[in-house]
Amino acid sequence: MASPKHFLDLSAVSSMDLRSMMDDARSRKQATKAGTADKPLAGKMLAMIFEKPSTRTRVSFDIAMRQLGGGALTLNHMDLQLGRGESVADTARVLSRYVDGIMIRANAHATLLELAKYATIPVINGLTEKSHPCQVMADIQTFEEHLGPIEGKTVAWVGDGNNVAVSWMHAAVRFGFKLRLACPKALFPEDEAVEWVKREKGDVEIGTDPERAVKGADCVVTDTWVSMGQSDADERKKMLAPYAVDEKLMRKAAKNAIFMHCLPAYRGHEVTEDVLEGPQSVIFDEAENRLHAQKAILAWCFGA
Repeated sequence: MASPKHFLDLSAVSSMDLRSMMDDARSRKQATKAGTADKPLAGKMLAMIFEKPSTRTRVSFDIAMRQLGGGALTLNHMDLQLGRGESVADTARVLSRYVDGIMIRANAHATLLELAKYATIPVINGLTEKSHPCQVMADIQTFEEHLGPIEGKTVAWVGDGNNVAVSWMHAAVRFGFKLRLACPKALFPEDEAVEWVKREKGDVEIGTDPERAVKGADCVVTDTWVSMGQSDADERKKMLAPYAVDEKLMRKAAKNAIFMHCLPAYRGHEVTEDVLEGPQSVIFDEAENRLHAQKAILAWCFGA
């Protein structure tokens, strides 16, 4: 039996395959708008496991499967025996007999990896504490809709060097663009991601100065300062206060620069209202493209 095609991290997928998915996402979006979309996953079923709350991931994967002709089953982990101590390995092997693929939004990256190890069907990373590859695929689709091919361009990340920042680091290598990150030293991206970028000779710069990161950038990206389950909210807000994206900082970017945020956003914290709702903001295009990027990811995983 052939090994399943998992989508666990951008670093684990080739540049060629990622570009093929990006092109497919664009085509599928156009076909959906034109009413000419095909349904290559007719009869297929995706199990969606949620250990964390979700809006965009839950809705976009469900609708993506329906638009591709298949179906989706939403599973809260506390509704499963997984929430009462059944092993991830056994859960993977049982679900592999029932459904055709699994998407998981997990508390721990280790859960994702164990699920993929034992499943005989594709497993997709819907978010872990280490990375968020589906989000960044939608982000790159959005970038290219507004500014053309991302290869050779410059993206600035401002704020916490979190899971989304790590997926941007992976993307910089795989799609060939320059990434500049500005984060408090205590919140730099994890060493594993930094070392991977170095081995891959990626054009990624990590520092503490937001203005340096944003200067001349084609795109400015940020994220919430406090993620689900983090208990050090007050300390994080204090550290990250100098990293808020406001109009003054955006003026340091290229004249036609766009602003991205994966949402949910907290106005007046990581970004000001005038930036979030301003003409450079593409946050709702970004949210929409979760649907189309995920259709391409699903089609790739299922070999459609």
